[in-house]
Amino acid sequence: MKTTFNSWYDTKMYATPELEAETNRVEKILEEVKVIAIVGISKNTQKDSNFVGRYLKNAGYKVVPVNPTAPQILDEVSYPDLKSIPFPVDVVDIFRNPDDVPAAVNEALEIGAKIIWLQLGTGSHEELKSEVTEQGSELIQNRCIKVDHQFLIRPKLDKKQ
Repeated sequence: MKTTFNSWYDTKMYATPELEAETNRVEKILEEVKVIAIVGISKNTQKDSNFVGRYLKNAGYKVVPVNPTAPQILDEVSYPDLKSIPFPVDVVDIFRNPDDVPAAVNEALEIGAKIIWLQLGTGSHEELKSEVTEQGSELIQNRCIKVDHQFLIRPKLDKKQ
């Protein structure tokens, strides 16, 4: 039995051919990636960024906290910036104020991130899309990686068990 939120998700995320294509691409991304750096993750367990990181870690992804004010978050080493991470990341998930997003996106491009994900609340940054695409990366915005995983990937995992 689907919940009301499941119905809402399906209605919104498949409402137009463009959204359907994006949702299908997001599903593929979430099936393939392994390492997700979260820029702006909070050490406060009550904040959305921490909750999303915890969810993703529990879902089996390697979560890499990026927060210059904490040495450790979610029992993982926290890095002060993306350039300090000593290994490749698949996705850079950004939880920053809209004014800080362009700098975070540039840093993600500098480390060669193929997927740059702007969480809900980070604003729309259409001006960044062409720059990201020109560098061979992909920009996803106005979507929550946790919500997408919850509705696109978790049902498949539940069926396997």
